[in-house]
Amino acid sequence: MINLKKVGLTALAGSLVAFSANAADLSVTGGVEVTYTDTGGTGINTLTGNPWGANSNMALSASGDVGFGTVFMHRGISQTGGLTTSYQTLDMGDAGVLSFDSTAGALVGITANDDLLPTAYEESWAGVSASGISGVGSTNVIGYQNTIGGISISAGYTNADGATATGESASSVTGHGSVTDVNLKMSLIDGLTISAGVATNTSTNKATNATADTEEVVGHVLYSNGPVSVGYRMAQSDSGAAATAGTEMEGYSIAFNVNDNFAISYGVQDTTKLAIGATAAVTESVDGFSAAYTVGAASVRLNHSSSSNDGKVSGVDDETTEIGVVLSF
Repeated sequence: MINLKKVGLTALAGSLVAFSANAADLSVTGGVEVTYTDTGGTGINTLTGNPWGANSNMALSASGDVGFGTVFMHRGISQTGGLTTSYQTLDMGDAGVLSFDSTAGALVGITANDDLLPTAYEESWAGVSASGISGVGSTNVIGYQNTIGGISISAGYTNADGATATGESASSVTGHGSVTDVNLKMSLIDGLTISAGVATNTSTNKATNATADTEEVVGHVLYSNGPVSVGYRMAQSDSGAAATAGTEMEGYSIAFNVNDNFAISYGVQDTTKLAIGATAAVTESVDGFSAAYTVGAASVRLNHSSSSNDGKVSGVDDETTEIGVVLSF
């Protein structure tokens, strides 16, 4: 038995040596940004301190051939040394791309396709609202991407909404279930692209509503012709929790490349919290303007967004303006 164990360890050591021989050199990229931010309205996020700020980031990445595909690894690091993104992919050519998103990669499904409307810099809702769509998320997500017959498939799965392990002695109501997320995209003619996806979350607390899952759907129609790009977006989120209102979203945008260096865009998004019981529906209306000027690795970017009935609360307004200078290396 001792000899057999030694043989096994020797074989294992050989396999580890072979594996390490395929290791790839890391590449490092990064950037620094200085911003000026101003906010207003009746929202609670009005700035009272210094509007100037600075940020930096660094990313480590590597790729290598493992015989049946190409492995790519990415790790993003913040200026304080924390891990901001962490994911890895396996590109198998015609067989597609497998991925595992540990942290904040937003690689697949409607998570990666929540708002595809053309923009020069930020989405119309940046700083004042959100896309309204979550999808499979970016925590411990198994993903798959491929293009078959002109249709791009992007799908993801995570157990218990990406939550950490939950013991059987703990709550079995919120600690189990899963999220599945699939988005399809195709180009009908030159310049015209349609995209549609759906995500189903069965890990929502079903203590009072055991038969309903949380579902999200989103669809886009996008068209580009020369320097002009336009888009239309619609989405819906239906909560699986009892007595919780769903939401509907509609948006559009137009972007224009003035020249090779300068682009501008304008977008609108309406998000309606649907009526439930005696509570009336409320629509949050957002509009945003963006501009970006890029020369080499340097960019100057501007975004201004404003909202009425912010957060789907009647009478609450919000607005934000951000100017940033970015240097990449």
